[in-house]
Amino acid sequence: MAAIPPGIRLLVSFNRDQWYRALTFMLTFLLYTSFHLSRKPISIVKSELHKNCSSVSELATMASSSSGGGGQQPSLPSLHTDVDCSWKPFDKRNYKQLLGAMDYSFLCAYAVGMYLSGIIGERLPIRLYLTFGMLASGLFTCLFGLGYVYNIHSLGFYVFVQVANGLVQTTGWPSVVTCISNWFGKGRRGLIMGLWNSHTSVGNILGSLIAGYWVSSNWGMSFIVPGIIIAAMGVVCFLFLIEHPNDLKSIHAQNSSPTTNVPTKCWNGVNGQTEMYLQYKDKTQAHYYFMDSVQNRKSYDTELLLPRDSVCVPVQPVVVVKREAEPSAISFMGALRIPGVIEFSLCLLFAKLVSYTFLFWLPLYITKAAHLDAKKAGDLSTLFDVGGIVGGILAGVISDKLGKRATTCAVMLLLSAPTLYGFSMISEFGLGPTIGMLLVCGGLVNGPYSLITTAVSADLGTHKSLKGNARALSTVTAIIDGTGSVGAALGPLLAGLLSAGGWDRVFYMLMAADFFALLLLLRLVTKELSSSKSRPISTVELKEH
Repeated sequence: MAAIPPGIRLLVSFNRDQWYRALTFMLTFLLYTSFHLSRKPISIVKSELHKNCSSVSELATMASSSSGGGGQQPSLPSLHTDVDCSWKPFDKRNYKQLLGAMDYSFLCAYAVGMYLSGIIGERLPIRLYLTFGMLASGLFTCLFGLGYVYNIHSLGFYVFVQVANGLVQTTGWPSVVTCISNWFGKGRRGLIMGLWNSHTSVGNILGSLIAGYWVSSNWGMSFIVPGIIIAAMGVVCFLFLIEHPNDLKSIHAQNSSPTTNVPTKCWNGVNGQTEMYLQYKDKTQAHYYFMDSVQNRKSYDTELLLPRDSVCVPVQPVVVVKREAEPSAISFMGALRIPGVIEFSLCLLFAKLVSYTFLFWLPLYITKAAHLDAKKAGDLSTLFDVGGIVGGILAGVISDKLGKRATTCAVMLLLSAPTLYGFSMISEFGLGPTIGMLLVCGGLVNGPYSLITTAVSADLGTHKSLKGNARALSTVTAIIDGTGSVGAALGPLLAGLLSAGGWDRVFYMLMAADFFALLLLLRLVTKELSSSKSRPISTVELKEH
């Protein structure tokens, strides 16, 4: 007999629950990857909506000079720049403010909707709620791209699409965090969620590559293709997402239920006797009830274990445990009273301000600073997200090892501020230093952002003060990410306003935001450090696992 291949041995070594965990991990990873994939195109297309037409103007000037038409020479470059280079209404001198307004409209709607999304998500089936959001997001993402196809130049149209898309995309984050937290406990949560949260950077990278492929030839496809992808993933969500491990119990109970092949004469008792014993299982205790006949039994669902042949064995039905009343969903104010929610929420406001400023403005900054075209700038900006993947995983591993989430975030925030200043200086000295600083900045900026939105949110959503009420997780996640989204809305808006006076002002704003985020964590850091002196780390680790 041939030996079993090692790959098959590996596959059969996992039990059914582990396979379902792996399915949930990969599915939620891909679902939220598609969310970020659909958000990224706007940052890539910005440089196409308003091009740097200086080279085109020079060519037009030279052509006009050679033709000898001196009377109309000044108007030709201007006409060519306004009509052929930039996309109206972003062809004006205030194009940075207009592009910033589009970012602000999306992120402001996202921030407002996030507070409501968590409360709604606690009261609706996650699978259906998430499916609706993904299908609607796919629709509005495609609508933005159709503006190119149908030659739409109305600023109001693009702002409306951004607002609508921002609202429906709030269905994503509370749903996937709640789902993944239901399947994975606190043991190694930082590492697991650090790996899982790399979907943010993976989505940004894929979105950049997809949008960059069409940006110069047909920027409408830069939105239509991601819109189709997120809508298709919404269908996959509807077909395969399992919200909670308990949802599988009904399926297994149906598969293991007795069939109709049981002889009817055996239902009257054992060997002609009319007595039978009923076993009622209630958590840790088993209660036995005597019954005269099956017709008089209580309204419990039973599975009879019938004897074989003539062996006299009392019949013992197995009863399905009565479901206790589910705890009610936590209120908004109740979630705010959980220790640490306010501090981490405000810290995320500033941390997400920095991260989303890079998300929406980094390709345009590289285009202007390094003088690259839109596609090359978009490809280069993905290195920031590559660094973000490493930073998120590293933050999770360190916080698991030390048992100190706030301290881990504070150290990374302290290091990121001078790194941002270094990036603003080094980016002018060539491609090599820029690549290195992009990787370092991505890790330090996205590390705290990743840790707070995943492991910290899951910890606070299952805090001991909730006394086992698991229906607070979505609301807590929405409050933390919703507050962070306020910063995500302000960052790109301020960047659009400040960049008019020079990019140095934008980097000063980002460094100040990191400093304020660090200040907001000082109380929690002090508490963590003082608690480590009073008890050993091993005690904390035992409680976590």
